[in-house]
Amino acid sequence: MSFSQKFAVKNPITKLAAVNPAILLNEDSSDSPLEKRKKGKRLRKTTKGKGRNFRTTKEGAGMTSKGVKAYRKKNPGSKLKTAVTGKVKKGSKAAKRRKSFCARSKGWKGKRGLAARRRWKC
Repeated sequence: MSFSQKFAVKNPITKLAAVNPAILLNEDSSDSPLEKRKKGKRLRKTTKGKGRNFRTTKEGAGMTSKGVKAYRKKNPGSKLKTAVTGKVKKGSKAAKRRKSFCARSKGWKGKRGLAARRRWKC
């Protein structure tokens, strides 16, 4: 065995493929598991200042309309909407969205979660 064979640096993707062979399917694409972590598609969770995307807990938590627009711009095809906060007709789409949110968030015990439920009028 030659020196170069003995101390050759192995591709980290092939090391991961030993554990999970499905990783090799994406080998030729630029979206390898190691590169996905570096992209950083998350919105900054700011609740203060001009560029904020989220409300404070006193305001009822949740995203601002500006934050929703920023999220949808970064995630094309997203159907994210702001909270249903006003008066709605019984059985309307908005009323169904509110009912669904309230059912899903029933177990939320944190400060922000409770504030969001208050804002949605759950």
